[in-house]
Order: sequence, then structure tokens, then C-alpha cells
Amino acid sequence: MKILVDLMKCRICSNCSVDCSYDYHPGNNGMRHILEKAAFRFTCRQCEDAPCISVCPVDALEKDSTGVLTRAINLCVACKSCVTICPFGTMLNSFFEVRKSICNYCHLKGDVKKLLCVETCKEQALTITDAGENPNENIHRLNDKILVKEFIWEKLKHE
Repeated sequence: MKILVDLMKCRICSNCSVDCSYDYHPGNNGMRHILEKAAFRFTCRQCEDAPCISVCPVDALEKDSTGVLTRAINLCVACKSCVTICPFGTMLNSFFEVRKSICNYCHLKGDVKKLLCVETCKEQALTITDAGENPNENIHRLNDKILVKEFIWEKLKHE
């Protein structure tokens, strides 16, 4: 079982407000963490000379070894300079909170039928699926538990 996140539908929401059943962090919204990772991996243009990295006053943004942007939550002061300077608008205000949200994927095992985040998503951007990655339908693997539906910018620029 996997959670399919439709980033195209997520953009309709100005602020992800799904409920979360993560027991150890009251008020947690683990979906925000997943959305940030998915946007950095699939939506971000991964600029060679990334202005978001250079504008950050506390060096909270960097690229990993594959060129994907990462944010150090313990350094980020949520000034949103990166949101303002991103020439493609891929940084979203909803990423930036004082505390880090965590998703444990509700320990997806066996025949899961319902998840609180899926049930409470206003835009129905989250679904539970048995499907796998399918680039022809713009469905990409984020990790073993998460699939993301998104147009990949590199693919679009070659069409």
C-alpha cells in the first residue's frame, strides 16, 4: 500500500490542513513534510546557481548529492526570502513552520483502507493505492510509501 499525493490538486489549497494521526506530535501535519520533499524533488527546477540557496541568510538550504534541494529545519528562520526569489514559484509559503512535521506513513501495512490525512484532505489530493510508479501518467516514486503525481519540468521542456 502507498499514499498517492497529487501535487496538481495540492496547489489548489493555500495551506495544507489535513489532520494527522501521528501520536507523538500533537498538531502534526506530516503531509507538509512530504509536500516539501516532493516539490523539491519533482517541481523544483534545480537551478545550477540556485538563488534560493544564496539568498538564505542562515544557510538553511543546500543541494544533496543528486542536486535535489534540502532544508535544514533547525537552521531555517522562515524568513521566506527563498520563496520570494525563486524565479519559478516552486517554493511554497506552507513549507515554513517553526516545528518540523513528521509523517510515519501510519505504518502502512497490509490492507489499509483509511488514513486520517486521506479522509480529511479538502481537495482529495491524497489516495491510498496499490499502484506503482507510472511515468506515462506522471506518477513518480518519492519513496517506498509515497507516490507523487506531478508534471516533471525536465520532461515538459523537451516536449
